[in-house]
Amino acid sequence: MLNNADVVVVGAGIAGLATAHQLTAAGLSVTVLEAAPQVGGRMATDTVDGFRLDRVGPLFTAPEVAGVPLRPFAPGVLVHSDGRCARWGAPHTPWGTGPWGTGGVRGLGGGVRSLGGARGMARALAGAPRNPAVSLDQARLGASLVRLATTPAQRILTRTERTAQEALSARLPARTVQGVLRPLLAALLGDPDLSTSSRRADLALRSFARGRLGVPEGGSGALVARLAAALPPGTVRTGVRVTDASISRVTTAEHGVFGCRAVVVATDGRTAAELLPGLRVPEYHAATVLHHTAPAAPTADPVLILESDPGGPVAHTAVMSAVDPGRAPDGRVLITSVVLGTPPDDTERRVRKHLATLYGVSTDDWELLALRHTPHAHPSLRPPFDPERPVRLLAGLYVCGAHRGTGTPFGALTTARRTATALLSDLGMRRETPTEAKAA
Repeated sequence: MLNNADVVVVGAGIAGLATAHQLTAAGLSVTVLEAAPQVGGRMATDTVDGFRLDRVGPLFTAPEVAGVPLRPFAPGVLVHSDGRCARWGAPHTPWGTGPWGTGGVRGLGGGVRSLGGARGMARALAGAPRNPAVSLDQARLGASLVRLATTPAQRILTRTERTAQEALSARLPARTVQGVLRPLLAALLGDPDLSTSSRRADLALRSFARGRLGVPEGGSGALVARLAAALPPGTVRTGVRVTDASISRVTTAEHGVFGCRAVVVATDGRTAAELLPGLRVPEYHAATVLHHTAPAAPTADPVLILESDPGGPVAHTAVMSAVDPGRAPDGRVLITSVVLGTPPDDTERRVRKHLATLYGVSTDDWELLALRHTPHAHPSLRPPFDPERPVRLLAGLYVCGAHRGTGTPFGALTTARRTATALLSDLGMRRETPTEAKAA
């Protein structure tokens, strides 16, 4: 059976849905084919016993994206190192107020004891003595973040390119790079080894310095659900696996052939390379996300906790129900933690033990809600880094997604915008100004 549309989009993740939204707004008929039983891809959110659980759970640095408000973490981050915790902040917090001056980062370091529940955390952060060496590190980091916050993104993209490890170590003390920036960039980009391009790392730190970390209200899946709901009924078809794609048609495993005037492949990079021979297969960083519930919240502070020890095993964790209460049923607690790289066989046991150290409470009575390993969670953005890799392969055939841009959901939205512009131009149509949020 031949199913006809102006454009077939392969993949119902954030890039595919955003592209379809812009093309339908321009008057084209669009069919979106998704192999999974639900939309979202890496941005999907599962519901378990009333809890909304992200599969990958990317972090954002803007008030909203695609019309969905973001729930902010407390200003800055809390970094755990050698049994102590220190709060480090960004110089600008436009979503609210915090103890961070515009002249640099002001935080706590040195003698802060391990977290011991909500009351203990508040007292420790309020009354910890200042360590001169740590305070100097914070001042240097603050000055560096202020410079990044006021540097145009295009200027950053013209800098000499190295790995993030090499570039950061050249301008900041090793203890700051390894103790603060490495775990921060691991949380932002999924790269615990600082092998990322120095340009991409600086862009991520620039966004952190200019904004405040947050997560989509109701889960990452709320973003894709909103985009899908804005499309004409019947546009998105799930459970349809595409086996071949060309300019004028796509072939599916069980649902026949779909004819069209143009094809957009909006899958992850590895799947795109399988459908489009000759496309470079990108590298990825793996991530495992664990969701626990507990009888009581280990802290009421909606702060992101980073682990400075690369042997972790937890890279970062947060009481997500304190950040976004809508992710847990009324009165219930949700703790979300991320392990980067290949997880050990005893992941849950090791994570539970480490969380007891991070939060300073027993985790014996915590219940595991879900453990999901994603081998291709975060695109690896090693040098050379190009935030605008071509989306137009030839007239009528396009590819978009985070792997063609900055590796983030914002980057995926940017590639969707570029794809729609190129496709409409090839069809001789004028593109309307998009309403989607621009990349940070």
